[in-house]
Amino acid sequence: MPGDDQVPDHTPLAPTLESAVRPIPELLTASARDYGHNPAIDFMGRVWRYAELELLVDRATAGLQSLGVVSGTRVGLCLPNSPYAVIFFFAILRAGGVVVNYNPLYVERELKHTIEDSGTEILVTMDLAVFYPKVAKVAAETGLRKLVVCPMAGALPWLKGLLFPLVRRRDIATVGRGEPIVRYDDLMRNDGRPAPVAIDPADVAVLQYTGGTTGIPKAAELTHANITSNCAQVIAGMGLHNLGQERVMGVLPLFHVFALTSVMILSVQTASLMILAPRFDLDDMLATIARTRPTMFPAVPTIYTVLVEAATKRKIDLTSIKLCISGGAPLPVETRQRFMALTHCELMEGYGLSETSPVVSFTPPGRPYKNGSVGVPVVGTVVEIRDRNDPTRLLPTGERGEICIRGPQVMRGYWHMPDETARVMIDGALRTGDVGYLDEDGYLFLVDRIKDLIIAGGYNIYPRVLEEALYQHPAVKDAVVIGIPDEYRGQAPKAFVTLKDGKSATPDELRDHLKSYVSKIELPKEVEIRVELPKTMIGKLSKKELVAEEEAKKALLF
Repeated sequence: MPGDDQVPDHTPLAPTLESAVRPIPELLTASARDYGHNPAIDFMGRVWRYAELELLVDRATAGLQSLGVVSGTRVGLCLPNSPYAVIFFFAILRAGGVVVNYNPLYVERELKHTIEDSGTEILVTMDLAVFYPKVAKVAAETGLRKLVVCPMAGALPWLKGLLFPLVRRRDIATVGRGEPIVRYDDLMRNDGRPAPVAIDPADVAVLQYTGGTTGIPKAAELTHANITSNCAQVIAGMGLHNLGQERVMGVLPLFHVFALTSVMILSVQTASLMILAPRFDLDDMLATIARTRPTMFPAVPTIYTVLVEAATKRKIDLTSIKLCISGGAPLPVETRQRFMALTHCELMEGYGLSETSPVVSFTPPGRPYKNGSVGVPVVGTVVEIRDRNDPTRLLPTGERGEICIRGPQVMRGYWHMPDETARVMIDGALRTGDVGYLDEDGYLFLVDRIKDLIIAGGYNIYPRVLEEALYQHPAVKDAVVIGIPDEYRGQAPKAFVTLKDGKSATPDELRDHLKSYVSKIELPKEVEIRVELPKTMIGKLSKKELVAEEEAKKALLF
């Protein structure tokens, strides 16, 4: 272990963060009390105010308690963005339960694993044909105690709700009756007076499953204190002071930790309007932006890229937006510059993980932006760079190593995985598995994921460096680089790209372009141009499908 003189001072929580640590439901109680008439949720044109939302959460809490939810009960949310996702998130926590977030597009195997691994007893979902049948099937197979089913029509504006079952009949699943099904209307039929439950901010609030790109997905235990602290860190960094005046665009799915904090919790803590979209559709989103005039827009790079591309073909008014934060993947410099020219707003690139609730750093408004940097650590957070081969050794400024994080937003641990928790902690700091460095001004630069590192003939090749270089080509829209087997060097990089509409390039032209940016040994063995690349539910470019394809090709050769 390093000596005391080698370990940086552990920055104490600023007073604003200390006062922010509280049970999450108290955030809603405060906003409903002080800003009850303010709009809280806009969903496809229907609006709920904070006082109304508080009453619905109370009824849902009482309903869950009638189903046996007590402190520590795991309750799953398998929902698209909708008022139900917000209502039940706060209701589960108010009853003392633990939220388990599910991606509604999980396949049956993933649903089953998450239910069994987390010990989920009750699952909340919707009557949409796109996912209800598989959820009901898995619920029966796993012995889930209750399946709460919410009606899509019930969340829509009056006329849309009336017509939805008629016009969109195929989109509605047939929901059975009897055990274990509980219909939303039945659950909410109570006096709205739940039994009070004492909640310690140190209690686990959310089990947030990691992406599982390698191995079995793990659930990060995020406490009430983790999440409220991180939200306060983001608010402080953004310089948000005027409560009840922001309108936050929520196109990112709330089951993802980025949107959980930067859309739902931030909106409630600041009494802002959440503008929820059930899925990402460019035309629908642009119509919603024109109607609601959002002031904040958290998103992933691919969404910003789609917007700037759309702006080349039609007139788009995004001038109401004044603050944006990009996360989930590297933000191409060109995309940032074009988006800021389009909106005249700040587009801040941030860095975070499920294990850090999730925000670690971003460039606050007013501070200089450095290309390639993911900003400075949020208040109360210490970033350490440690030797990848000897994590007890701290590295000096400018030297590359493993990024380690300590701060109030760092998870309690992995659910039921003490050995895995111990493996990712070093002297109280979280080992992120990311390679990066800090410059002389304290800006963090993310080089790559350790697991994505390509070792070719003993030489370290960082995919992100190649991807950033590919984005400098005027024809490249998206770029992903992975390692593929190579008989001579062990591994070699392979690039996958998509091209912008109306642009053209050949693999050889792209390789020639890269020669100006990287060394000969770093050049991709292959460049493959595709119509589209795999993405996650939040629109983040995904490598695991491409890795699986290459492994399947290798298997066919032997």
